Amino acid sequence: MNAHETLSTSVASLSGIGSQSIIRLEKLGIHTLQDLIFHLPHRYEDRTKIYPISAVYPGMHVLILGTVDFTEVLTRGRSSLICRISDPTGTITLRFFHFNVKQQSTLSSGTLISCFGEIRNGYRGLEIVHPEYRVNPSPDEITENSLSPIYPLTEGLRQASLRKAIKQALSRCLEQEQELPDYLPEAVLSKYHYPALPQALQTLHAPEQSISSEQLQQGHLPALKRLAFEELLAHHMLLVNNKVAYKQWQAPFFNVNKTQQQAFTASLPFQLTQAQQRIIAEITADCNSHQPMLRLIQGDVGSGKTIVAAFAAQLAIDNGFQVAIMAPTELLAEQHHQNFKQWFNNDPSTIVYLTGQLKGKKRTAVLQAIADGSAKLIIGTHALFQNSVHFNKLGLIIIDEQHRFGVHQRLALREKGQSAKQRPHQLVMTATPIPRTLAMLNYSDLDISIIDELPPGRKPVTTRVIPNERRAEIIAKIKHWTANQHQTYWVCTLIEESETLQCEAAEKTAEHLKESLPNVRIGLVHGRMKTVEKEAIMHAFKNHELDLLVATTVIEVGVDVPNASLMIIENAERLGLSQLHQLRGRVGRGEQQSYCLLVYQPPLSDTGRQRLGILRESNDGFIIAEKDLQLRGPGDVMGTRQTGQMQLKIANLHRDTDLLDKVQETAQLMMTHYPETIQPLIERWLGHRHQYAEI
Repeated sequence: MNAHETLSTSVASLSGIGSQSIIRLEKLGIHTLQDLIFHLPHRYEDRTKIYPISAVYPGMHVLILGTVDFTEVLTRGRSSLICRISDPTGTITLRFFHFNVKQQSTLSSGTLISCFGEIRNGYRGLEIVHPEYRVNPSPDEITENSLSPIYPLTEGLRQASLRKAIKQALSRCLEQEQELPDYLPEAVLSKYHYPALPQALQTLHAPEQSISSEQLQQGHLPALKRLAFEELLAHHMLLVNNKVAYKQWQAPFFNVNKTQQQAFTASLPFQLTQAQQRIIAEITADCNSHQPMLRLIQGDVGSGKTIVAAFAAQLAIDNGFQVAIMAPTELLAEQHHQNFKQWFNNDPSTIVYLTGQLKGKKRTAVLQAIADGSAKLIIGTHALFQNSVHFNKLGLIIIDEQHRFGVHQRLALREKGQSAKQRPHQLVMTATPIPRTLAMLNYSDLDISIIDELPPGRKPVTTRVIPNERRAEIIAKIKHWTANQHQTYWVCTLIEESETLQCEAAEKTAEHLKESLPNVRIGLVHGRMKTVEKEAIMHAFKNHELDLLVATTVIEVGVDVPNASLMIIENAERLGLSQLHQLRGRVGRGEQQSYCLLVYQPPLSDTGRQRLGILRESNDGFIIAEKDLQLRGPGDVMGTRQTGQMQLKIANLHRDTDLLDKVQETAQLMMTHYPETIQPLIERWLGHRHQYAEI
């Protein structure tokens, strides 16, 4: 059997892997021996040494050895088994919420016990909850010779079983002369002093005794750097490949009518910024070609992305094509509908609006207008890609806040405008500034335009960080604000991981504010309200029929209200920086100075203080996004993790930033000199996720 056949062998060939294990491994994307050996540890446990109890502190994962002083069952609150142990340097508590009588008798006074777990602060000092432990261990059972790898698991799969399977797979893939094929060119390995692939894998799955957990955690180990580099390269090459493939398609050719463009510009009630004009020129050049445009517009909240999209829409319509604009919420879709009607001279025959709420004869009429081509601009939510929607001549797709849509939704819309030879142009927009690291790895298949200039007259929002105890002062500020005819948002953020509890908190806050501010007109919006109710409240707020809007984070992407110039965000320490910045962007849209008050529950942790300080000091979304990436990770910065978004096995976007330029350089080298290695490299790290990268 050659190396390739060995790598593609099913995991079913390994001893100890039965039908249930196969199902569980498949949930982790593991089907073959190659999948198994590239399922890498996400952390390591150090059981190589025993820590004195006096030397441990919260957050450490440690091995300790002590003698049981006493064991008792506490019935106050949640029943738990408490075991107090000590060594010559100190004492610590072991706490078990799931226990039985036998376990209680085993942990009797005087028993020697070795245990491993995370140190936490408890009621009686330091404790370990549900440690792994051995009773009366022999000296050779206490410690291990090297670090223990900890792998990502799924329900029903144990670390011991996975370690055993990986050890077998690694042995078979590396036995005799059958080296793993190394797709990195020798020139790259020697240039960056990277070890060979078999050596790198062996090091990460079974670290030598000399390797410390600090070396692995900090990412300085050459074996780890090499595999992180290869993984980032595979992600980058996948998107580059798909960009090349996408450009092979034909797209509608849009002729540019400069007279019409100038007339459209002159009709606007404001002047375009230099940044907007630059990006309109880039879009025009893209669409003045038979290759499909695939462009991402990044712009901070309020930077004017939508009017740029309107220019693109006008270009398509002038050339006889339809335009579909898809927004993630009905509120945002409705706002786009109102804006485009205003910019396009309120022509109802040209512009239609389609959401799930549209029913009966009105829906039938809209679907007919889309199908016969009389509707030129179609604005809506996910309803746009339903089976009942048939476009007549779709030439441009515009997707707002594109990362909020599932991959399959975006794919379904694109396919509606796809014929045997042609695809529509695509323009995607986001107000979530994307750090350079994420842009390179998540969006290197797109041409990226950045609106790095706010419209003239916009004043930066002044941000203040305030403890909850000063709530009375905040309420007094609202009273003063309302008296001066200004409006206010009060945002109730997620207190528990429950939408129901979040909505209840918002309702209670609204009731309390109504009692405290009897002369202030107060509205409430939350995620469990019907869309019609939400829209009615939002419109009332926009029309200044309400002074104060209490809301959950549903207003993060919402209606533009220039007169709203004060925002209070409760429990601000619980939200990510990018989301706080998005919420803050709801104010600062008018001429008056705007304020955002970040209200926190003391005591504030060091990290919490640092995070809120960043918001107070900066209004630059890109700086904030970079800091958010460092503090929270890529999936959280971009919103809800979705199928098709980047999931990394070994690379860490914060730690491995220094690899990005090397990745781009190596990608160029491989495309020029080693094109045959690109596809195997992508499949090794990503399996069969190719279709998602095109979207």
